[in-house]
Amino acid sequence: MSSIPAPKPATRPATAAPVHEAEAFLAAHPDIEAFELLLVDPNGILRGKIIRRHEVLAVYRSGRHLPGSILGLDVTGEDVPDTGLVWDDGDADRCAWPVAGSLVALPYAARGQFIVALHELDGRPVAADPRHVLQATVERLERRGFTPVAAFELEFYLLEADGLNPAPLPMTGRQTSGIHVYSVTELVRLQPFAEELYRAAHALGLPVETLISEYAPGQFELTLRHGGVVEAATHLIRLKHLIRSLAELRGMRACFMAKPFGDRAGSGMHCHVSLANDAGENLFADVDGALSPALLNGIGGLMQTLADSMLIFAPTHNSWFRFSAQSYAPTVANWGINNRGVAIRVPAGAAASRHLEQRMAGVDANPYLVATVTLAGILHGIDHQCDPGTPASGDGSDGTRGPVPPQGWLQAMDRAQSSAFLHEALGPVMHRVFLALKRAEAARFATYISPLDYQLYLDTI
Repeated sequence: MSSIPAPKPATRPATAAPVHEAEAFLAAHPDIEAFELLLVDPNGILRGKIIRRHEVLAVYRSGRHLPGSILGLDVTGEDVPDTGLVWDDGDADRCAWPVAGSLVALPYAARGQFIVALHELDGRPVAADPRHVLQATVERLERRGFTPVAAFELEFYLLEADGLNPAPLPMTGRQTSGIHVYSVTELVRLQPFAEELYRAAHALGLPVETLISEYAPGQFELTLRHGGVVEAATHLIRLKHLIRSLAELRGMRACFMAKPFGDRAGSGMHCHVSLANDAGENLFADVDGALSPALLNGIGGLMQTLADSMLIFAPTHNSWFRFSAQSYAPTVANWGINNRGVAIRVPAGAAASRHLEQRMAGVDANPYLVATVTLAGILHGIDHQCDPGTPASGDGSDGTRGPVPPQGWLQAMDRAQSSAFLHEALGPVMHRVFLALKRAEAARFATYISPLDYQLYLDTI
């Protein structure tokens, strides 16, 4: 009988967290017995396991095997074979390795938590892991002498645990009615939930800053302080997990749909970006009182690539209900200065901290992929010296002031399928995987008959 080689142990990647991080954490937290092992899938959904204390050091030393199909699941958790991650290789294991600096103690539960990234058994990054996709884009810019800096804004609803009405606010026990945008009173009524959120965010190392009462009953916004792009995306994912966990502990439901209500404001995930040079200087800073050439070229690149990127910015069927005129959600591929009605906004502020704000993405998008295509679009603009044209003024939703992006989910899929830009930005593996996931998701809607169909047609046609 011929000799059949046995599987080799997984090769430890250079980026894996050092074992001493776990050793120090376990020594400092002798009472924590359970740990959340978290992986972000292409949909932006957290997957993973809860492991016991005695397993932690083994994960840090040797990694933890997970099936490659964990990155080929649709939003419901079902396998999508067309991703190539399920049966093409027999649902083979990859190896999850902890991300350095991600091990924390949860202040609201007797658990620890850490982020993992998925690697091939030989140590190479799995190309369908969105964290690796963004990291590769950052390294591409760094090789050019650019260091990207980013921050996200997160809009969301707090709803009843078992319904779709605004949640009773903790201070009063009463539901919100009417629009209380920028209301300080509404924020006071949100205590002590908001206080718990800030304490927990601080304990988890999440740079949460401003809390705002937004443009619908039960809608709020949180901003995150700027920093490295991969860290910024990770902070957003962990913040969503934190908000959802704390809301459930208080008998509420956190909603991160882009448009949960047809007659209320949608929820966005705005991405603020600038580029620094090797000396740490902001390349988007004003030059002699004018917008810098690098900023203008970057905006021009985003304008040219926005239509190709729409499936990343609006990845679900529900995403597309968010885009409507005069709704603070952009509908045209345009840009403007100090104008919230455009797709790419240059906010007012100090000249030295000038940056752009990408406003197309909904809160249901994957922040790693949003940042990836945003950075790739900026680099495209710089490389090709793209001219953004004249900034829009007034009503930025006026369709005569810029090209109109795809007008629906299926159009966006077709555009993404044929896009050379998106294929390069995401890489061929993620491009195939993401399209397969979205096509499978769309197939569900293709066979679904809504209650409104029966209401309109059952007894009338």
